[in-house]
Amino acid sequence: MFTKRKLKIFVDGYLLNKEYQGTKTYIIELYKEFAQENRDVLIYIGCFNSLKVEEYFFGIPNIKFIYFKSQSRISRMFFEIPKIIKKNKFDFAHFQYVIPFFKLKTCKYIVTIHDILFNDFSEYFSLFYRLKRNFLFKQSAKKSDILITVSEYSKRRIQKVYKTKKKEIFITPNGVSNVFLKEYIKEDSIKYVFSKYKVKSYLLYVSRIEPRKNQQAIIKVFSELENSDLNVVFIGSKTLENNILNKEYQKLSSNLKKRIYFFNAINEVDLVEFYRAAKVFVYPSFAEGFGIPPLEAAALKIPVISANNTALEDFSFFKPYHIDISDLVLFKSKLIDILESNNRHNLINIKNKIKEKYTWEQSSKEFLRILNIYK
Repeated sequence: MFTKRKLKIFVDGYLLNKEYQGTKTYIIELYKEFAQENRDVLIYIGCFNSLKVEEYFFGIPNIKFIYFKSQSRISRMFFEIPKIIKKNKFDFAHFQYVIPFFKLKTCKYIVTIHDILFNDFSEYFSLFYRLKRNFLFKQSAKKSDILITVSEYSKRRIQKVYKTKKKEIFITPNGVSNVFLKEYIKEDSIKYVFSKYKVKSYLLYVSRIEPRKNQQAIIKVFSELENSDLNVVFIGSKTLENNILNKEYQKLSSNLKKRIYFFNAINEVDLVEFYRAAKVFVYPSFAEGFGIPPLEAAALKIPVISANNTALEDFSFFKPYHIDISDLVLFKSKLIDILESNNRHNLINIKNKIKEKYTWEQSSKEFLRILNIYK
């Protein structure tokens, strides 16, 4: 533990002003837990002035805020952030994906590169997107003092693509927030969601809408279910146009379309209620650097059908519903199995495994261990 003087960490939190995604959750939950467990560490979060951002860390006295002036990320990385680091004499500065172009010798730079999926799944990303990010990510991986990622899959790919085998890559996994580990009364959640959103008896999907997330698999299988009263709920913002999803949706009858619900923005309280009230959660992504939503659902003891590719391969505890999601016949049979038999296969054991491995408390402890190596 840091006892001689208070350690000072700068966190580039510009993503906190943007929509929810895994990286934003990572910053919020990791530092909430880390700050509360390490009161002798001062954490300064750089972001744009926002009461909402401050609410994420309400009541945590050792988290403070530095508000950015420049709207340009290039300007911030070249000029504003280096000045902030120098002026405040930070011991560590933590960035997501990209560190500033010039480093100060008095501060150790941490970068968390969550994934480099655009290399293995180039069909989902433009050439400019891939070239730009590969250049920036590779430079950040090599120049950073501490390189972190969130899964074994991402670690392997970063090592191979950016040739960083001589450099240690640490893993601080994403986790589930405490609210997903609390007990609840399912009927109360079903009533709440129905009274406010007029939907019940549904399959749930939570994440951004974009091609690599493969939401179309849900539509295809849903259209083949016979004599079912199941509805489908998608919760997530549309970050990239998924034309295949759009085409599959347009093929549906008007009756089936009425049973599919899209919600772009749901507050945190209602999102948890949507999870709790779901009959089944499905995560059919083609590629993930981690994948928090299926863990959140499973922590609430909701049956989960998950793809078993990329970083999702680590979630083998979802078996027998941990599948090759491209096999739609298999997908359909597993979904019917859950719906018709009310199969609650191993749900308590799955929750316990998530509590053992995927909590922010554990990631915070690992983060502290890493800092102690380099202090």
